[in-house]
Amino acid sequence: MTESANLSSALQRIRADVRAMHAYVVQPATGLLKMDAMENPFSLPPALQTALGARLGALALNRYPGERLEDLKQALMDYAGAPAGSAILLGNGSDEIISLLALACAQGDQRAKLLAPMPGFVMYPMSAQLQGLDFVNVSLDADFQLDEAAMLAALAEHRPAITYLAYPNNPTATLWDEAVVQRVIDAVGAQGGMVVMDEAYQPFASRSWITRMHAEPERNAHVLLMRTLSKFGLAGVRLGYLIGRKALVQEIDKVRPPYNVSVLNCEAALFALEHTEVFAAQAAELCAARTELLAALRRLPGVEKVWDSEANMVLIRVRDAAAAHAGMKARGVLVKNVSAMHPLLDQCLRLTVGSTADNALMLAALEASI
Repeated sequence: MTESANLSSALQRIRADVRAMHAYVVQPATGLLKMDAMENPFSLPPALQTALGARLGALALNRYPGERLEDLKQALMDYAGAPAGSAILLGNGSDEIISLLALACAQGDQRAKLLAPMPGFVMYPMSAQLQGLDFVNVSLDADFQLDEAAMLAALAEHRPAITYLAYPNNPTATLWDEAVVQRVIDAVGAQGGMVVMDEAYQPFASRSWITRMHAEPERNAHVLLMRTLSKFGLAGVRLGYLIGRKALVQEIDKVRPPYNVSVLNCEAALFALEHTEVFAAQAAELCAARTELLAALRRLPGVEKVWDSEANMVLIRVRDAAAAHAGMKARGVLVKNVSAMHPLLDQCLRLTVGSTADNALMLAALEASI
């Protein structure tokens, strides 16, 4: 058999649906102002860089991760204010946790279901497909709010094992009405599923579902709170975590690969949690910059719509998103054209909220491109 024939035969061993998929693409950003991925623009102060470097340099990299992970779990539980009776699971970013949740709920031939409002995070449907779950897509309304009637109808019809509620949502930056969210959570509980509240953008939001989990613990007993340190300011550390009732979290933890969080990730996260005031100040600065950015965008000719934001991103609609995206890139600024993600996102760009200086450069590039 020839080499090309061998390769062709080997490729056929890969699932057909995987071969038909498109990989998650990270846009090349060399030489560009990167405003496409909602990263924190601030680095650690020099004194903290030195202190962190010393701690990381002293780690036993020849050993597998050990008891320090338990210290990190407790630190995250304390930071989040986890309710009594909670447990925590750590992941290599929240992306891994999303995969673990789907894996834990996959039922083989029974085809468990995963439901999420859309447009939303692309990893929800991708994890469902890869783990053999059916994905149920419930469209948001034209203002990117939850369509309560559609959600309740879909829950009654499909009885999903997992329902994702991103709080705030990506890419719309929407923080949905608390009463509507609670009624959706109630409906999920009535049919025996679990809700994952994805709070990736919690540092920039005006409220968290952890408050409701404390106020009405039994009503929210089937809720799992998922967060990441990426938007906290540690995107390069790749650390996500899931908090919920111990009985639920322990079952999901069974499918987690051993040593999935490295000693470097663990120690960097612990260090950051010892200096939460630094990151809280950065988040406050970005929230102030977001207010200024929203006002400036609403004054900009050619920007047809600007949505309110409870995250470190802003969604806008322009006349020609592809042309605006290309024009901004040619001017050295990279943003995200989300037009193809969902019909409701037609001609929409997603802009990261950066520092005041970065936002000014982004605004200038946008104005010149539309």
